[in-house]
Amino acid sequence: MTDCFLAPYRGALPWMVALEITAALMGVVSVWLAKKENIWVFPTGIISTALYTWICATYELRGDMVINAYYTAMSLYGWYMWLRPAPGDQADHRLISRTNKREKIWIVISFVAAVLFVLGVYKFFGTPITYISYIDAFTTAVFFIAMWLMALKKIENWTFWILGNVISVPLYLIKHLCFTAVQYSIFLVIAIAGYLEWRRRLAALHR
Repeated sequence: MTDCFLAPYRGALPWMVALEITAALMGVVSVWLAKKENIWVFPTGIISTALYTWICATYELRGDMVINAYYTAMSLYGWYMWLRPAPGDQADHRLISRTNKREKIWIVISFVAAVLFVLGVYKFFGTPITYISYIDAFTTAVFFIAMWLMALKKIENWTFWILGNVISVPLYLIKHLCFTAVQYSIFLVIAIAGYLEWRRRLAALHR
């Protein structure tokens, strides 16, 4: 087990390892803040995803690079959206809610589009498309939807995070990013807790 973590980093530049550890830690902090419905989820998330964009570009992990760049942009959008009340909200900020029928349709359309986009990125860069590429495209689409729903403060975001995290743990072990695999294991636990916490808060809003 120890060799699983150490072997991929033998010969690696120390500052690159430090960047991955920093990105992973900031990612955990960000998800924990999301569970607490704390606005600081976004600035901490931006630090994490911006670092991962650089790391994934360095290791030529195209799908991961794209999704982390998207996370960074969506974190800025989510930061803005959380500070604004949704139509009908009786508060000075956005409240937790469920997706409506129109949003569910957009989830399906966006999911298919995201899968095709990631596979297109692989093809554009001339990266061979393997079974890992298809899994990568699927998880990217799952996280694409999760981040969009979190920016809108929809409780269903946690369902997508849970699914994506379950797939990502073994996927990152295959990619030899072991610290990141640990990060996604922690994400999974927090995502389950986040769903339960948001469900409780949503129920309290409708009492």
